[in-house]
Parts: sequence; C-alpha cells; structure tokens
Amino acid sequence: MSSLGPKQRVFAGLAEIAQALGHAHRLELLEHLGQGERSVEELATRTGLTVANTSRHLQLLRRAALVEGRREGKSVFYRLSGEDAVIALLNALSRVGERNSAEIARVMATYFRARDELEPVSRIELLDRLRAGTATVLDVRPEDEFQQGAWCVLSFEAVAALRQRGYRARRLQDGFPEWKVSGLPIGPATP
Repeated sequence: MSSLGPKQRVFAGLAEIAQALGHAHRLELLEHLGQGERSVEELATRTGLTVANTSRHLQLLRRAALVEGRREGKSVFYRLSGEDAVIALLNALSRVGERNSAEIARVMATYFRARDELEPVSRIELLDRLRAGTATVLDVRPEDEFQQGAWCVLSFEAVAALRQRGYRARRLQDGFPEWKVSGLPIGPATP
C-alpha cells in the first residue's frame, strides 16, 4: 500500500473542495451566505429546498471548510469561512463558467447585460464620485437583504426604471459581498 505524497495530498484536498462546489444548490447557498450569516431555515426558504436537504448541503460545505456554523438555541446559523477567499473563488468560478460555457454566456448576455446598456460603475469610480458629491447611491434591495448586506438582481430593474424616467442611472459592477470584503464603508451615509 502506497501513501500519498505531499503534492497528492494537496490535490486530494482541493478535489474535496471542488466536489463540495459541484452542485447548483450548494453554489446558491454560498451566494446567499456571501451576503451574510443566515439560519438553515432561512436558507431553505430562500432556495426552495427542504430544511433537511439544505442542512445536508451545508454539512458538505462545512466538511470542505467553505462554511462554518454556530448553534443558537435550536437554530443553526451558517456563514462563509474565510469570506474573502470564498467570494473570490465563486467569482473566479463565474468567470471560468462564462468563458467556457456557451449556456452560461448566453444567460449572462440575455439576462444581465441586455438589461444594462451602459457600463456599470466600478467600486473605485463610485467612491470617487461619492467623495466628490457627484453621485447618489440608491439601495434597491428588499429590507431583509439590506439587513444582511445582500446583492440582488433588482439593481438591473431599478436602473431600467430610472432610465425610463430620464435619470442617468448606473448599477454597481460588483455585488455587496465584493464591496464588503474590499473593506469599503458599509452603512447609511452621514451628512
């Protein structure tokens, strides 16, 4: 019986992480957790899964050290483990998927890009405009997502509606998780 060398052990560990990412429901759960800590029940409601199925997916993600949980009474709450790295991993996976999958590229083009004719604003450009007083941020997330710091697709609809009314609106290029892990300010503006 041969033992694995260091390189093979690293590859085996990476394969375990890749396997944990290998299900659409687990990727969706990671996206929700990128917006903030949530209970198993809340995640089940958001994803349309049963609590038992959601719990099982979360256990697989925890085994791969992508999430960590804490118990509060009878509830279990999960959050990303190493938030910066997991969000970067999901972003890299999205970029590879868009580049290598015609179906993903088609959905991105027809759903997201078609709704945003103008170039989205980057984090740096938005910060510069806010500091200069030439921009106003309008947060269109539902209240529960705002409390969790969520990114949502409502930004596309909001930009379209504002443009129809004559406003020069742009959406933030990244989502809230990327804003947060960049260490940028979070919370209401102070006058």
